[in-house]
Amino acid sequence: MKLFTTCSTMLFIGILVLLTCTKFAYAQETIVVVTSQSNTIQSIDKKGLIDLYMGKYSAFPNGERATPIDVEKDSNLKETFYKALVGLPLARVNAYWSRLKFSGRAKPPTVEQTLDDVEQRINNDSSALAYIYESKVTDKMKVVYRFD
Repeated sequence: MKLFTTCSTMLFIGILVLLTCTKFAYAQETIVVVTSQSNTIQSIDKKGLIDLYMGKYSAFPNGERATPIDVEKDSNLKETFYKALVGLPLARVNAYWSRLKFSGRAKPPTVEQTLDDVEQRINNDSSALAYIYESKVTDKMKVVYRFD
């Protein structure tokens, strides 16, 4: 019986370590902000991203219209992005947008459901700006910011 308990405990610890390592490796994938290759902007700083994603401005620093995109179905990506961008959990960001939408003072980012939808939007809309995993960048996208 003691052998069974020891084996069970070791198995449990092994599974826990594996899950932790898998989550850590997944969470460590670099997030980048991309736009279309046809967009004239070459880079954007963190303050500019905050201004666009938090509704302060609706144009790139060069004056061209900007359409920030949120990814709906990848909550880990969205959570990690906002945590890195403004240091707030997603629940606080959502509460912020609820207040702003109610007041009519700002328009939240456009929502695309999946990363494939984001890719399609970037390909078809030069004003689109989106956060994605670096491994998802295509030759039709231009990286304008990288979270390190």
